[in-house]
Amino acid sequence: MTTARATAVGFVAVLLWALLALLTVGSSPVPPLLLNTICFAIGGAIGLIWTGLTDGFRALRAVPLRVYVVGTFGLFGYHALYFSALRLAPAAEAGLIAYLWPLLIVVLSGLLPGERVRPGHLLGAVVGFIGAVLIISGGSTGFDMAALPGYALALLCAFFWSGYSVLSRFAGTAPTQTVAVFCIASAALSLPLHLVFETAQWPDTGIGWISVILLGLGPVGFAFYVWDIGVKHGDIQLLGTASYGAPLLSTLVLVVAGVTVPSWSLALAAVLITGGALIAARASFRS
Repeated sequence: MTTARATAVGFVAVLLWALLALLTVGSSPVPPLLLNTICFAIGGAIGLIWTGLTDGFRALRAVPLRVYVVGTFGLFGYHALYFSALRLAPAAEAGLIAYLWPLLIVVLSGLLPGERVRPGHLLGAVVGFIGAVLIISGGSTGFDMAALPGYALALLCAFFWSGYSVLSRFAGTAPTQTVAVFCIASAALSLPLHLVFETAQWPDTGIGWISVILLGLGPVGFAFYVWDIGVKHGDIQLLGTASYGAPLLSTLVLVVAGVTVPSWSLALAAVLITGGALIAARASFRS
Protein backbone atom coordinates (compact mmCIF):
# COMPACT_ATOMS: atom_id res chain seq x y z
CA MET A 1 0.00 0.00 0.00
CA THR A 2 1.36 3.43 -0.96
CA THR A 3 1.85 6.20 1.62
CA ALA A 4 -0.81 8.35 -0.05
CA ARG A 5 -3.37 5.54 -0.05
CA ALA A 6 -2.64 4.63 3.59
CA THR A 7 -3.06 8.29 4.56
CA ALA A 8 -6.41 8.40 2.76
CA VAL A 9 -7.50 5.21 4.56
CA GLY A 10 -6.50 6.75 7.89
CA PHE A 11 -8.53 9.87 7.12
CA VAL A 12 -11.66 7.70 6.97
CA ALA A 13 -11.34 7.54 10.77
CA VAL A 14 -11.57 11.34 10.93
CA LEU A 15 -14.77 11.20 8.86
CA LEU A 16 -16.23 8.58 11.19
CA TRP A 17 -15.26 10.56 14.30
CA ALA A 18 -17.26 13.44 12.85
CA LEU A 19 -20.36 11.38 13.76
CA LEU A 20 -19.20 10.79 17.35
CA ALA A 21 -20.93 13.79 18.94
CA LEU A 22 -24.28 13.29 17.16
CA LEU A 23 -24.43 9.57 17.93
CA THR A 24 -23.35 10.15 21.53
CA VAL A 25 -26.22 12.62 21.97
CA GLY A 26 -28.57 10.08 20.40
CA SER A 27 -27.38 7.29 22.73
CA SER A 28 -28.60 9.09 25.88
CA PRO A 29 -29.22 8.10 28.69
CA VAL A 30 -26.61 5.29 28.55
CA PRO A 31 -23.80 6.17 31.02
CA PRO A 32 -20.27 6.59 29.58
CA LEU A 33 -18.55 3.43 30.85
CA LEU A 34 -21.49 1.22 29.87
CA LEU A 35 -21.49 2.89 26.46
CA ASN A 36 -17.75 2.23 26.31
CA THR A 37 -18.32 -1.45 27.10
CA ILE A 38 -21.02 -1.93 24.46
CA CYS A 39 -19.23 -0.01 21.70
CA PHE A 40 -15.85 -1.66 22.22
CA ALA A 41 -17.54 -5.07 22.32
CA ILE A 42 -19.19 -4.33 18.94
CA GLY A 43 -15.95 -2.95 17.49
CA GLY A 44 -14.00 -5.96 18.76
CA ALA A 45 -16.57 -8.39 17.36
CA ILE A 46 -16.20 -6.78 13.91
CA GLY A 47 -12.45 -7.26 14.11
CA LEU A 48 -12.67 -10.86 15.27
CA ILE A 49 -15.01 -11.75 12.39
CA TRP A 50 -12.62 -10.07 9.94
CA THR A 51 -9.65 -11.86 11.54
CA GLY A 52 -11.40 -15.21 11.22
CA LEU A 53 -12.30 -14.63 7.57
CA THR A 54 -8.69 -13.68 6.74
CA ASP A 55 -7.20 -16.55 8.80
CA GLY A 56 -5.37 -13.99 10.92
CA PHE A 57 -5.55 -15.66 14.34
CA ARG A 58 -2.26 -17.43 13.69
CA ALA A 59 -0.54 -14.08 13.14
CA LEU A 60 -2.03 -12.66 16.35
CA ARG A 61 -0.28 -15.33 18.42
CA ALA A 62 3.09 -14.09 17.14
CA VAL A 63 2.49 -10.48 18.25
CA PRO A 64 4.52 -9.48 21.35
CA LEU A 65 2.56 -8.93 24.56
CA ARG A 66 3.81 -5.32 24.84
CA VAL A 67 1.91 -4.43 21.64
CA TYR A 68 -1.36 -5.63 23.18
CA VAL A 69 -0.64 -3.76 26.42
CA VAL A 70 0.13 -0.46 24.64
CA GLY A 71 -2.87 -0.79 22.31
CA THR A 72 -5.35 -1.67 25.05
CA PHE A 73 -4.28 1.11 27.37
CA GLY A 74 -4.24 3.53 24.44
CA LEU A 75 -7.89 2.88 23.53
CA PHE A 76 -9.19 2.28 27.06
CA GLY A 77 -7.06 5.00 28.68
CA TYR A 78 -8.10 7.69 26.21
CA HIS A 79 -11.83 7.07 26.61
CA ALA A 80 -11.71 6.56 30.39
CA LEU A 81 -9.76 9.80 30.86
CA TYR A 82 -11.95 11.68 28.37
CA PHE A 83 -15.23 10.74 30.06
CA SER A 84 -13.76 11.44 33.52
CA ALA A 85 -12.45 14.84 32.40
CA LEU A 86 -15.88 15.84 31.13
CA ARG A 87 -17.37 14.95 34.50
CA LEU A 88 -14.88 17.10 36.43
CA ALA A 89 -14.56 20.10 34.08
CA PRO A 90 -16.71 22.09 31.64
CA ALA A 91 -17.11 20.09 28.44
CA ALA A 92 -15.92 22.82 26.05
CA GLU A 93 -12.66 23.58 27.85
CA ALA A 94 -11.88 19.93 28.66
CA GLY A 95 -12.61 18.95 25.07
CA LEU A 96 -10.33 21.71 23.84
CA ILE A 97 -7.41 20.48 25.95
CA ALA A 98 -8.03 16.87 24.90
CA TYR A 99 -7.89 17.99 21.28
CA LEU A 100 -4.22 18.80 21.65
CA TRP A 101 -3.58 15.24 20.43
CA PRO A 102 -3.31 16.06 16.69
CA LEU A 103 -0.68 18.71 17.46
CA LEU A 104 1.14 16.27 19.78
CA ILE A 105 1.12 13.63 17.03
CA VAL A 106 2.81 16.06 14.65
CA VAL A 107 5.45 17.00 17.26
CA LEU A 108 6.08 13.49 18.64
CA SER A 109 6.29 11.94 15.17
CA GLY A 110 9.64 13.72 14.80
CA LEU A 111 11.04 11.11 17.21
CA LEU A 112 10.17 8.29 14.80
CA PRO A 113 12.94 6.72 12.67
CA GLY A 114 12.99 8.17 9.16
CA GLU A 115 10.46 10.91 9.99
CA ARG A 116 11.12 14.65 9.89
CA VAL A 117 8.80 17.37 11.14
CA ARG A 118 9.03 20.34 8.80
CA PRO A 119 8.09 23.92 9.76
CA GLY A 120 5.04 23.63 7.52
CA HIS A 121 3.77 20.66 9.54
CA LEU A 122 4.04 22.62 12.79
CA LEU A 123 2.50 25.77 11.29
CA GLY A 124 -0.38 23.80 9.79
CA ALA A 125 -1.01 22.01 13.11
CA VAL A 126 -1.05 25.28 15.06
CA VAL A 127 -3.41 26.96 12.54
CA GLY A 128 -5.69 23.91 12.69
CA PHE A 129 -5.63 23.98 16.49
CA ILE A 130 -6.76 27.62 16.50
CA GLY A 131 -9.68 26.57 14.31
CA ALA A 132 -10.48 23.77 16.75
CA VAL A 133 -10.45 26.33 19.59
CA LEU A 134 -13.22 28.27 17.85
CA ILE A 135 -15.22 25.10 17.20
CA ILE A 136 -15.02 23.62 20.69
CA SER A 137 -15.18 26.81 22.74
CA GLY A 138 -17.87 28.41 20.60
CA GLY A 139 -16.00 31.68 20.90
CA SER A 140 -16.14 31.73 24.72
CA THR A 141 -13.05 32.26 26.86
CA GLY A 142 -11.91 31.60 30.41
CA PHE A 143 -11.02 28.56 32.47
CA ASP A 144 -12.44 27.61 35.86
CA MET A 145 -9.54 26.90 38.26
CA ALA A 146 -11.85 24.76 40.41
CA ALA A 147 -11.99 22.32 37.49
CA LEU A 148 -8.18 21.92 37.39
CA PRO A 149 -8.31 18.12 38.05
CA GLY A 150 -10.56 17.73 35.01
CA TYR A 151 -8.21 19.80 32.87
CA ALA A 152 -5.28 17.64 34.01
CA LEU A 153 -7.14 14.47 33.01
CA ALA A 154 -7.95 16.02 29.62
CA LEU A 155 -4.26 16.76 29.06
CA LEU A 156 -3.38 13.16 29.97
CA CYS A 157 -6.07 12.11 27.53
CA ALA A 158 -4.31 14.00 24.71
CA PHE A 159 -0.98 12.37 25.56
CA PHE A 160 -2.59 8.90 25.70
CA TRP A 161 -4.03 9.10 22.18
CA SER A 162 -1.03 10.81 20.58
CA GLY A 163 1.30 8.36 22.32
CA TYR A 164 -0.79 5.40 21.18
CA SER A 165 -0.83 6.69 17.60
CA VAL A 166 2.92 7.33 17.44
CA LEU A 167 3.84 4.06 19.19
CA SER A 168 1.64 2.22 16.68
CA ARG A 169 4.18 3.31 14.08
CA PHE A 170 6.90 1.46 16.01
CA ALA A 171 4.70 -1.64 15.89
CA GLY A 172 4.26 -1.27 12.12
CA THR A 173 4.84 -4.99 11.57
CA ALA A 174 1.96 -5.92 13.88
CA PRO A 175 -1.16 -6.74 11.83
CA THR A 176 -4.13 -4.37 12.05
CA GLN A 177 -6.17 -7.31 13.34
CA THR A 178 -4.52 -6.67 16.73
CA VAL A 179 -6.95 -3.75 17.10
CA ALA A 180 -9.72 -6.32 17.62
CA VAL A 181 -7.90 -7.57 20.71
CA PHE A 182 -7.44 -3.97 21.93
CA CYS A 183 -11.20 -3.39 21.63
CA ILE A 184 -12.21 -6.61 23.42
CA ALA A 185 -9.73 -5.93 26.22
CA SER A 186 -10.99 -2.34 26.53
CA ALA A 187 -14.57 -3.59 26.84
CA ALA A 188 -13.44 -6.07 29.51
CA LEU A 189 -11.78 -3.25 31.48
CA SER A 190 -14.75 -0.89 31.10
CA LEU A 191 -17.39 -3.35 32.36
CA PRO A 192 -16.18 -3.74 35.98
CA LEU A 193 -15.65 0.02 36.27
CA HIS A 194 -19.22 0.55 35.08
CA LEU A 195 -20.54 -1.91 37.64
CA VAL A 196 -18.66 -0.11 40.43
CA PHE A 197 -19.22 3.54 39.51
CA GLU A 198 -22.41 3.72 37.42
CA THR A 199 -26.07 2.76 37.47
CA ALA A 200 -27.10 0.90 34.33
CA GLN A 201 -29.42 2.80 32.01
CA TRP A 202 -30.36 1.54 28.57
CA PRO A 203 -31.66 3.39 25.48
CA ASP A 204 -35.37 4.06 25.83
CA THR A 205 -36.09 4.69 22.13
CA GLY A 206 -35.33 3.05 18.79
CA ILE A 207 -33.12 6.03 17.86
CA GLY A 208 -31.12 5.42 21.04
CA TRP A 209 -30.44 1.77 20.17
CA ILE A 210 -29.55 2.66 16.57
CA SER A 211 -27.13 5.34 17.85
CA VAL A 212 -25.40 2.90 20.19
CA ILE A 213 -25.02 0.28 17.45
CA LEU A 214 -23.73 2.83 14.93
CA LEU A 215 -21.23 4.12 17.49
CA GLY A 216 -19.84 0.61 17.91
CA LEU A 217 -19.76 0.00 14.17
CA GLY A 218 -18.18 3.34 13.21
CA PRO A 219 -16.54 5.94 15.49
CA VAL A 220 -15.75 3.43 18.26
CA GLY A 221 -15.19 0.47 15.94
CA PHE A 222 -14.19 0.56 12.29
CA ALA A 223 -12.46 3.92 12.80
CA PHE A 224 -9.73 2.31 14.93
CA TYR A 225 -8.83 -0.18 12.18
CA VAL A 226 -8.44 2.39 9.41
CA TRP A 227 -6.62 4.75 11.81
CA ASP A 228 -4.15 1.95 12.57
CA ILE A 229 -3.41 1.56 8.85
CA GLY A 230 -2.98 5.32 8.46
CA VAL A 231 -0.57 5.90 11.34
CA LYS A 232 1.51 2.80 10.49
CA HIS A 233 1.84 3.21 6.74
CA GLY A 234 0.69 6.76 5.88
CA ASP A 235 1.99 10.32 6.31
CA ILE A 236 1.56 10.66 10.07
CA GLN A 237 2.25 14.42 10.16
CA LEU A 238 -0.34 15.16 7.48
CA LEU A 239 -2.79 12.77 9.11
CA GLY A 240 -2.31 14.43 12.50
CA THR A 241 -2.98 17.90 11.08
CA ALA A 242 -5.96 16.68 9.02
CA SER A 243 -7.46 15.28 12.24
CA TYR A 244 -8.52 18.80 13.17
CA GLY A 245 -11.20 18.27 10.54
CA ALA A 246 -13.02 16.02 13.04
CA PRO A 247 -14.40 18.79 15.32
CA LEU A 248 -15.24 20.89 12.25
CA LEU A 249 -17.09 18.06 10.48
CA SER A 250 -18.71 17.04 13.76
CA THR A 251 -20.10 20.55 14.21
CA LEU A 252 -21.31 20.66 10.61
CA VAL A 253 -23.13 17.35 11.16
CA LEU A 254 -24.78 18.82 14.27
CA VAL A 255 -25.79 21.91 12.26
CA VAL A 256 -27.37 19.76 9.54
CA ALA A 257 -29.15 17.70 12.20
CA GLY A 258 -30.52 20.88 13.77
CA VAL A 259 -28.68 20.38 17.07
CA THR A 260 -26.28 23.33 16.59
CA VAL A 261 -26.92 26.78 15.12
CA PRO A 262 -24.48 27.97 12.38
CA SER A 263 -22.32 30.99 13.24
CA TRP A 264 -19.51 33.19 11.95
CA SER A 265 -17.06 31.49 14.32
CA LEU A 266 -17.89 28.19 12.60
CA ALA A 267 -17.18 29.71 9.19
CA LEU A 268 -13.85 31.16 10.36
CA ALA A 269 -12.92 27.83 11.93
CA ALA A 270 -13.60 26.10 8.63
CA VAL A 271 -11.18 28.45 6.87
CA LEU A 272 -8.47 27.96 9.54
CA ILE A 273 -8.73 24.16 9.66
CA THR A 274 -8.77 23.82 5.88
CA GLY A 275 -5.86 26.24 5.60
CA GLY A 276 -3.86 24.37 8.24
CA ALA A 277 -4.39 21.07 6.42
CA LEU A 278 -3.29 22.62 3.12
CA ILE A 279 -0.13 24.06 4.72
CA ALA A 280 0.75 20.65 6.18
CA ALA A 281 -0.04 18.91 2.89
CA ARG A 282 2.27 21.31 1.03
CA ALA A 283 5.07 20.49 3.48
CA SER A 284 4.49 16.75 2.96
CA PHE A 285 4.47 17.02 -0.83
CA ARG A 286 7.72 19.01 -0.75
CA SER A 287 9.36 16.27 1.30
